[in-house]
Amino acid sequence: MRTRGRRATACAAAVAAPLLVWLVTDPLLGHRLRITDGDQTLELGAGPVAFVALLASLAGWGLLAALERLGVRRARAVWTGVAAAALAVSFLPLTGDGMDGGTRAALALMHAAVAAVLIPGLAGRAAGTELPALATR
Repeated sequence: MRTRGRRATACAAAVAAPLLVWLVTDPLLGHRLRITDGDQTLELGAGPVAFVALLASLAGWGLLAALERLGVRRARAVWTGVAAAALAVSFLPLTGDGMDGGTRAALALMHAAVAAVLIPGLAGRAAGTELPALATR
């Protein structure tokens, strides 16, 4: 599969992954994902979950493509480091108040699911690229 097709597939899978977590958490287990800020309560449905995952996926793809186009040495390694840092930062809002433990766990799992699909999916080896064979003595 060509790089563009592989990366598009990775983005689609990265949108599907948190939706599966939401599907199990909300409709199947009946735990509504809610974030409260003072008097306002935000309910997280499938739409916002998919939208945020799509935004993250396209931003990641765009950054990787820009790094590669600019000829950044080891663009994939640089991108992987940036993606890992973005994942770590994405957990910071989960440390605050305004959500119960179930919502916090579901959101953390959603963040991890997107990263688990997106990082290897976007930064994976290009088609036709093989790993060097191990030297034998």
